[in-house]
Amino acid sequence: MPEGQKKGVTAAAPAPRAKMGPLPATALSPTENAVLWTCRAGFEGHLFEELAWASEQPRALGAALIESRRFPARPPAFGRMGFTVERVLTGTRTELAASAAKQILSSRAASQPFHLQVWAPDLEGLAGQHTLARELLDLLRAQLPAALLLESPEQARLKGGALVQLCCLDRDRVAVGPVRARDAVSLGEGGRRRMQRTQDSASRAAMKLEEALDWMALEPGKGEQCVDLGAAPGGWTERLISRGARVVAVDPAKLLPALANHRRVTHIQQSAFAFEPEEPADWLFCDMAWRPLEVAQLLAKWARRDWALHLVANIKLPMKDKNPILRRVRELLEGGGWREVRMRQLYHDRDEVTVLAVNLPG
Repeated sequence: MPEGQKKGVTAAAPAPRAKMGPLPATALSPTENAVLWTCRAGFEGHLFEELAWASEQPRALGAALIESRRFPARPPAFGRMGFTVERVLTGTRTELAASAAKQILSSRAASQPFHLQVWAPDLEGLAGQHTLARELLDLLRAQLPAALLLESPEQARLKGGALVQLCCLDRDRVAVGPVRARDAVSLGEGGRRRMQRTQDSASRAAMKLEEALDWMALEPGKGEQCVDLGAAPGGWTERLISRGARVVAVDPAKLLPALANHRRVTHIQQSAFAFEPEEPADWLFCDMAWRPLEVAQLLAKWARRDWALHLVANIKLPMKDKNPILRRVRELLEGGGWREVRMRQLYHDRDEVTVLAVNLPG
């Protein structure tokens, strides 16, 4: 039986491949009452296939934009933001702002306070659309009742409100619609949740961890035990100890001296595949540049042996066909015992996805 797979858990049959055709040179208008998704540029085909596997009839609208019939039961890993399109509006900036304000006030989303997000796809060469987004946001804030506007997406999530979306398709066309903040795949505009790199960060990888914990809405507390697999040079370890956590950093390579000598860091210069913890950890972190199925098997072992309660991992996907591998990664993790497995390509991820999961009793 493959490592990481529980008795009685078998791999699902391979799904038929779903190939996307060429992207339109100019963004098409989404269908009203359909779901508009945006993704990282170059990953449209992966998002299209995920939505096809979910039987949601995807349609390629243009670079970084895919439409689906509905929200799938499981959020797609390659979708940065998705919302139901109520209207597609055209006109000048002033006309767009007036029409959008009217549409928003007539929407069910305006029955309680909401947070407004206006954005353009994350692509090069869209300076005009990004300018339009900024100007529309200012115009709408002046036209909408202040009592309805929440300052942050976190407030909308806390209050059970909506994130009202305006996606600037081009310089005179926008798609308008809401998504419940609690259901949104991201709280960032267009799914772009930018993290600030601190001066003492050991590597760029620290931003990936910050975004992952922000997405999880949970993080290690003071004194909690963390294991960081593939820790060197220490980007994730540094962010964990900044929260007061204790870290067992596992990596044959060296950590930065300030981390290696830190009183709450224990550096184990050993392969993550050979390491076995002396006691269970509260958190397991993993950001290893290694083959994804082997990493998934390793992480599954940690759940099966009850070595950790929470998982935050970054899975590298350098191959062309990412979805079949990602599907198998999920099967291995769930077969090992991880529950509530969530996968998503975050803003700071490149050819990789972030995985969150729990291994709690009950």
